[in-house]
Amino acid sequence: MRIAVVSDIHGNLPALEAVVRDMQRRGVDAVVNLGDSVSGPLLPMETAQFLMRHKDDWVHLAGNHERQLLTLGPGRRGASDEFAHSRLGAAELEWLASLSPSVRYSPEVLLCHGTPGSDREYFLETVEPAHVRAATQAEISARLGAGVDAKLVLCGHTHVPRAVRAETGQLIVNPGSVGLQAYDDLHPYPHVIENGSPDARYAIVERQEGRGGWSVALLAVPYAHCAEMAALARARQREEWAVALESGYIRSPRAGSIVPAPTDDD
Repeated sequence: MRIAVVSDIHGNLPALEAVVRDMQRRGVDAVVNLGDSVSGPLLPMETAQFLMRHKDDWVHLAGNHERQLLTLGPGRRGASDEFAHSRLGAAELEWLASLSPSVRYSPEVLLCHGTPGSDREYFLETVEPAHVRAATQAEISARLGAGVDAKLVLCGHTHVPRAVRAETGQLIVNPGSVGLQAYDDLHPYPHVIENGSPDARYAIVERQEGRGGWSVALLAVPYAHCAEMAALARARQREEWAVALESGYIRSPRAGSIVPAPTDDD
């Protein structure tokens, strides 16, 4: 069993299409999408329609942005959620509303957007007042929860590709973000996430029969239309997105740049 894992597409359809071509070339048996699929200033409608064409052969989750986009009213949504909501039709909104933030994919595999208990909580990273660091085993165990017995847990949300073994031996995998390789957030403290390249990220997990568990490949895929997506973000007055899309870095005002960083709604 080879499962392709995508997450945090954020309306970047060209990045998703490049990932799909790469996974088809490598050969996979199934695809799971861990959410935050459409929010952002890029192509929310086109991305939703692409994913809906795969609503029966892929497993899809809702991320925190799907929840925010659907439940917060005008004036309360962030700029990225507001833009996506304005571009989606009734059918797309109805489909997003049908998605769950976590799914038991099989007896061995649990899918969640953030952690099993929250679509906003970081699983494998911890935010401190001065920086973001890798979570400790104790922190990961607390976020995993005592009732989770899946051997493989797939999560997204932080956009950081990482594979970690919990104290229990369970493998926790974040495939990284398909569509946005850097962002700025304010919660619980101001911080930035930077993956350092604009490449689309995803993962392939594989059941190793006779070897006692799952293996994981964390993959980075360049895509030809990256510059076009950055230009589209600029045309929609989102210079901070353009910088992140082009470079995989944030030039934050807190670091002295004149370029504003993506806000926590991203």
